[in-house]
Amino acid sequence: MKILDYNDTQLSKKILSEIEEISLSLGDITIMEFCGTHTHSIFRFGIRELLPENVTMLSGPGCPVCVTDNLDIDYSLALAEIPNTILVTFGDMVKVPGSYKSLQDIKAEGKDIRIVYSCMSALEIAEQNPRKSVIFLGVGFETTAPTVAGAIIEAKRRRIDNFFVYSMHKLTPPAMRSILELGEVKLDGILGPGHVSTVIGSEAWSFIPDNYKMPIAIAGFDTIDILLGIRALLEMIRDKTPRVVNTYLRAVKPKGNKLAQNLMYEVFEVTDSYWRGLGRLPKSGLKIREKYRNFDASIQFPINIENVVRHKLCKCGEVIRGVTSPLECPLFNKVCNPTNPIGPCMVSSEGTCSAYYLYGAK
Repeated sequence: MKILDYNDTQLSKKILSEIEEISLSLGDITIMEFCGTHTHSIFRFGIRELLPENVTMLSGPGCPVCVTDNLDIDYSLALAEIPNTILVTFGDMVKVPGSYKSLQDIKAEGKDIRIVYSCMSALEIAEQNPRKSVIFLGVGFETTAPTVAGAIIEAKRRRIDNFFVYSMHKLTPPAMRSILELGEVKLDGILGPGHVSTVIGSEAWSFIPDNYKMPIAIAGFDTIDILLGIRALLEMIRDKTPRVVNTYLRAVKPKGNKLAQNLMYEVFEVTDSYWRGLGRLPKSGLKIREKYRNFDASIQFPINIENVVRHKLCKCGEVIRGVTSPLECPLFNKVCNPTNPIGPCMVSSEGTCSAYYLYGAK
């Protein structure tokens, strides 16, 4: 069986030629890529520059670190200050500024903050340090939530009672719905997230064509993946046939990964959640269920957070909604850069500001 090279130059040129031909019959088109990994891939492959002039790519709220509200950041900072505690997190969270400081600042002050690549590593740290409270910051969309759920189930099975999770997990469809309801930007199509869709399935996005008469194409992350998604969107726009098209068939199924879904909802239940730039969205977050409350850091370490401060000049919230380009932010590449980030959109490896900075967008 021949294995397709998803970065094949000749095939990319062919698809680009087809995109060019379809675009000739269209006016100005704006497509939002929801996923932050898509944003970085699009910049890295130079896809924006390759597309016809009337086709514009716009970045959306697809970076879980970026959409984490300052209230949750400040709560995380407060957890790190608790005596006899080890705070464990993914690397992107360490430099995200809260109201007054970041986890990196607290680590420099001597607090025990550790970076891991999986929640199971946090569980191992808890097992190795039975006299300390080990708190893991659960950040991510539907892609990472099942792995955190698995760690909590394993902690219960192994009776590790010093392991806790602060859940900041979020669900992606409500955010996309919010963007469409706000109507701040005129969109003609959505490039759907590949990683998230492997868990929730392509059918989870059917509300977009059903309720908003807008096409969505689920795409992977290599050059051809993205170009196939864009071509599918332009075809649906041209033919006025909005629907869900899955161009990431090797990974995404219509109903997603049922095992991952069952694992996620065994431990978590849906709740309202605060999103940076979008505010409080109903049924857009995940909290730990009652039966696993012994592992819930928000229950075991209740903290009243006051005086949450958001930098007035930082445009991260507007960038997340697609209403502002990072280049329009007065802080971008002046005060705000990866060494001195003012907002999380510059910190995260999936952040839009980070992509603009790394790839020299002008």
